[in-house]
Amino acid sequence: MAMQKESFSIEDAGFFGAYYPCPSNSNSAFVLMLGDDVDDLLARAGAKWMHAQGCNVLCMAPGPKDYSHHNYPLERFGLALDVLRQRGNTRFGIAGASTTGMLSLIAASYYPDFTLTIALSPSDFVMQGFIRDGLDGADERPADGESSVSWHGDPLPFLPYAYKHPEYWARLKQEAKDTRGIAAARGMFDESERRHPLQENQLIKVERIRGHVVFVGAEDDALWDTCRYVRRMVARLERLPHECSYEQLTFEHGTHFVLPESMMKCVLPVGGGLFVRAAFKAARDFPRECRATRLEIDRRLEQAIANWRTH
Repeated sequence: MAMQKESFSIEDAGFFGAYYPCPSNSNSAFVLMLGDDVDDLLARAGAKWMHAQGCNVLCMAPGPKDYSHHNYPLERFGLALDVLRQRGNTRFGIAGASTTGMLSLIAASYYPDFTLTIALSPSDFVMQGFIRDGLDGADERPADGESSVSWHGDPLPFLPYAYKHPEYWARLKQEAKDTRGIAAARGMFDESERRHPLQENQLIKVERIRGHVVFVGAEDDALWDTCRYVRRMVARLERLPHECSYEQLTFEHGTHFVLPESMMKCVLPVGGGLFVRAAFKAARDFPRECRATRLEIDRRLEQAIANWRTH
């Protein structure tokens, strides 16, 4: 059965998104940022998974078929919350993975309306912006002088990348080749911190988040050292006054692709595990352990959402 969908454009609504109402009546809604678009395979799979948890879903992305992230206006989340309220929602969560795992934490730190934040493979700092426009044959390049996000037109302070265009993409291709995967940038991010030690104004203010936060990551992540970032965020919460509760779900195996197993089944009903193994060497070396991680994430996230909806 096809999902109902209501589309939103930047021109008309101020943000690019798609609203997928839950088939069962619900006043709980998630802003979900997965995939390269708001109605591609991964975004729709995420919406179906959230429907199974009893939540309406508003998928958001920078633009149609656009996975560039540079000076993304945080105000779009305020507009998205208005849309969700207009459709009868009274409880709001936000979730993202990878770059949008970072974005979900930043958005929740600016908008206390979000009372459940799920960050899969996030960073604890604001990344420099990046652009995917194919310039000079590079799939991705740094956005010079631009942050990944902005607030009222001003870029948020960010950790600069270690390399500029075109060295940036050449380094990432070499790192992927060295790690025998389709994507790798952990060495580049480590080098970025070495060359540009993190400053307080570049760190995500997780202590400002309300409600409950779930940090998810795996030690064998080839994109960046997300478990180290998660530990730093937990240490920050332990050190500073805060009003949120939190869970630290970190695993030895799981790769960068720490989606719940049943969400993976929505994306690829057959061969989901094979896809992850093709993408990351760690998944080829430890397939059972990676699947066990995804199953545990499934259980823990379902539990977190159920608790949030009923309390």
